[in-house]
Amino acid sequence: MIPPIPANESSRLEALRRYRILDTAAEEAYDDITQIVATVTGCPTAMVTLVDENRQWFKSKIGMTDSETPREVSFCAHAILHEEVMVVPDATRDARFCDNRLVTSGPLIRFYAGAPLINVDGYALGTLCVIDQKPHEMDAVQKRTLSALARQVSLLFEMRLNSIRLAEALEAVKTLKELLPMCAYCRRVRDDDGYWEAVEDYVANHSGSSFSHGICMDCADKYFPRRRTTTV
Repeated sequence: MIPPIPANESSRLEALRRYRILDTAAEEAYDDITQIVATVTGCPTAMVTLVDENRQWFKSKIGMTDSETPREVSFCAHAILHEEVMVVPDATRDARFCDNRLVTSGPLIRFYAGAPLINVDGYALGTLCVIDQKPHEMDAVQKRTLSALARQVSLLFEMRLNSIRLAEALEAVKTLKELLPMCAYCRRVRDDDGYWEAVEDYVANHSGSSFSHGICMDCADKYFPRRRTTTV
């Protein structure tokens, strides 16, 4: 059975791309989590997967040589439709997967359990999952552990996104710290192409910041001396 497409698919994919994590190198923080979940569940294969438009890609993997598989045969593409852990005790007895090529041939999946990786906006980006070539069940402790570790993976995603945003902000500050040629009369500044523009426009174009305008008390007293009213 081909996995259904989530109703929020367009927004989900947009959210996934914001993390800039697809096709990045392996990282110890993720590999530690897959190692722990493999140990706790006793499964030979554990992965951090991200469900892209046409594929599922593995950020971390133990017991798996491929770096990705087509989405149409992905167990995880089914798991992201659930809020809780999806457990398949025996794939050969499950109508969704019994004729899946990952079941009928290598890696001969029998048992699968996947916890969705849900970001702060509620989008399921992928799963933390385990696979076994033998059918079996998963006890309550193992389910709770899988869910808890999936939340830790989601936190790593948010830390990555915050780091990206911080780096971009620092780059903007670095740009603003450069010496700006400014006209002594009109106070416009000259950009890298030699054009003169208002300082507000320059800052907005180089940092994404915007301005609101007001008047300070000193200028108010200087230019609008009659603005104050005297009360008795």
